[in-house]
Amino acid sequence: MSGVETLTITPEDADTRLDRWFRKHYPALGHGRLEKLLRTGQVRVDGKRVKANHRLEAGQAVRVPPLGDLDSAPPPKTAPRPKADAKLEAMLRDAVLYRDDEVLAINKPAGLAVQGGTGMTTHIDALLDALTFDAKERPRLVHRLDKDTSGVLLLARTAAAARWLTAAFRAKDAEKLYWAITAGIPKPREGRIDLPIAKLPGKRGEKMDIDEEEGKRSITDFMVVEAVGKQAAFVAMRPVTGRTHQLRVHMQAIGTPIQGDGKYGGQAALLAGDGLSRKLHLHARQITLKRPNGKTLTVTAPLPPHMAQSWAFFGFSEPKGSPFEPLA
Repeated sequence: MSGVETLTITPEDADTRLDRWFRKHYPALGHGRLEKLLRTGQVRVDGKRVKANHRLEAGQAVRVPPLGDLDSAPPPKTAPRPKADAKLEAMLRDAVLYRDDEVLAINKPAGLAVQGGTGMTTHIDALLDALTFDAKERPRLVHRLDKDTSGVLLLARTAAAARWLTAAFRAKDAEKLYWAITAGIPKPREGRIDLPIAKLPGKRGEKMDIDEEEGKRSITDFMVVEAVGKQAAFVAMRPVTGRTHQLRVHMQAIGTPIQGDGKYGGQAALLAGDGLSRKLHLHARQITLKRPNGKTLTVTAPLPPHMAQSWAFFGFSEPKGSPFEPLA
């Protein structure tokens, strides 16, 4: 490339991090050099300086400076997309909770990852073609759930919808309600957990912990809906912030880990009982948000089979709505 290029972000690349966009389109450009180009303002988005984690929007203009001989490097060979699993595709279509021209919501099964990782080929992102239906575009992910967490997962059906949905989640305008069973009864029985969370160093996989010095502020509202003696509780939770594994870390931090969460609670998170599953008991029950037209969208997901079985085991009810007052 002999001079500066200005490239327009396509709908396909909307909501992609800038560094990942460069990795896709300029695979020979190292991350260190990209960071230097960003620091010196040689790479800009819509004429503004940005950081590597900047999320791109369709229609934005990316300034790409001369990169020397990097452009001539052959792009890396990419493995063909794995053949779609017809059973998984049918399962996802059956899991649709809500659909209109802009938004699609599914009840994500526990155990199915939202996006791929090292060596992982089975995930929702690879199956999104099955959820296109009558749309012209492939649906886009706008938020995430842990692999072992079930419940409401929203998808955008257009680039414009991806922008306002992503903005709603970033601005914390989307209220999320989670249901869980905890080992033990939280004390007090309702309140707010305000403890900073950071990723643990080293090769531990994706694991988080409370860190008063390096952690990011993390806030969870919680309320005990029902309890069984001192053994277990049905707890409703509302994450005010959205850190990785936040609810799991916060429940463990107050001494009542989520049932089945051996990663954070160890043996203390594995209540025993005939008919009581040892899978993670964390479910994204409901999402409520306002649309650009001022109307409110609320999507609710029924419990997955293993949690419904545990609800019956303890005799818990399934109340409608949220026990929390709306956030101001």
